Amino acid sequence: MNTEAAIEGILFAMGRPVDRCALAAALEIPEEEVCAAAARLAEACARDDRGLQVITLGDSYQLCTKKECYEPLIRLAARPKKPVLTNVLLETLAIIAYKQPVTKLEIAKIRGVSSDHAVNKLIEYELVCEVGRLEAPGRPILLGTTEEFLRRFCLSSTEDLPELTAEKLAELEEEAERESAETAEQVDVTV
Repeated sequence: MNTEAAIEGILFAMGRPVDRCALAAALEIPEEEVCAAAARLAEACARDDRGLQVITLGDSYQLCTKKECYEPLIRLAARPKKPVLTNVLLETLAIIAYKQPVTKLEIAKIRGVSSDHAVNKLIEYELVCEVGRLEAPGRPILLGTTEEFLRRFCLSSTEDLPELTAEKLAELEEEAERESAETAEQVDVTV
């Protein structure tokens, strides 16, 4: 691999300024060769009308987006992100959907771990909202699903949720116990 390509790959992967000395050590070449290769890479980026440029910051180099690309980049970055529902989010959402109105503490008891992050993400995705407060010390927030939840899952109401039979519930509990045991084994191995 040529030196310019190696520098370009390193700068892209690092995403931050990389010191000339560190590049020389990584490539096992003198710093003067790094300087010459970085200059050739910068020239190639400018000559080939690429969307990237190599900038020099003191004794470091960084691969950056050219100013001409800022406007379309900003338009793309400003688009709303499509929510990704991970297994944790789906599990938390299912608990809320079936147990609503429910508190974060009740969700944590069912899942066996804190669910604050998952609940906050579901609120951000507008799938869950505050539906009231429990008449108990501290008046914890009660959570429920939203109209957006119904739309996304093609439901007319929460009454359209699939029924949880005793068999299905037992099957889900066994699966949860199995996953919990596997997770515990993985933790024991990594510790």
